[in-house]
Amino acid sequence: MIQKFQHFGFLVGIILFFSTCKSVAVLPTKRPIKNVDITALVSKIKSNYPRVKRLSSRIRATYEDGKRTQQIIAQLRMDFKKKIWISANMIVPIAKLMITPEEVSFYEKFQKNYFKGNFDLLNAPLNTNFSYSDIENLLLGKPFLDPAEGRWKQISNPQYYILLPQGKRSGITPTLFFDPTDFILKEQRLILPGSSNTLTIKYLNHARLSGESLPQLVEISLFDGKNLLRLKLEFTRADFPTNLNFPFEIPAGYSKIEF
Repeated sequence: MIQKFQHFGFLVGIILFFSTCKSVAVLPTKRPIKNVDITALVSKIKSNYPRVKRLSSRIRATYEDGKRTQQIIAQLRMDFKKKIWISANMIVPIAKLMITPEEVSFYEKFQKNYFKGNFDLLNAPLNTNFSYSDIENLLLGKPFLDPAEGRWKQISNPQYYILLPQGKRSGITPTLFFDPTDFILKEQRLILPGSSNTLTIKYLNHARLSGESLPQLVEISLFDGKNLLRLKLEFTRADFPTNLNFPFEIPAGYSKIEF
């Protein structure tokens, strides 16, 4: 009997030991906690990710290069993990883009050009290797890299939780900025491969829709040390429809864009 009790006591001790080793919950604060428990922080971050199956939204896109400003209106439709459809308009439809996990398709009516192939259409200008999931994450306000995977280091900052990936990683490796009050991603920043160019994505405003937090204003900027290119995406009229259609057909007679 004594031996059985000792075994029971040992088992209880093991359970209590591991229960005390659990990550302490990270609570909202006005200023980031120094030396925060990163595992607990990531758990809080991921709990706030938007969980959507389908998304429809109107986008006002504004492009600036320091010399000119151009604005178009676009319709966005997304079927999570399946396809992203964008139709751009300047009074009349001028271009359409379809992205799936397998390929990118695009055509525009001014030059009567089209592209149908891999992700070179998006990656070639930036020398990046963005995939379908990266584009989806950008639009939904989620980080390119999962902060729950691999090792991360906290960078001290009075305003944000800043997480920097550690160790060797393939592909893009952004630095992530999170708000300490709501744990929403505010910025992700990366140096483009083979250059000193900086690509920055800022989430300047969020809105709650049916309990989900979605970006309302996204600013994408590219800086090469001298020139700054900026694209602002303002999302309006967003909803989560039960069904969506994705009309896309490349017109006959268009010239294919080659990379």
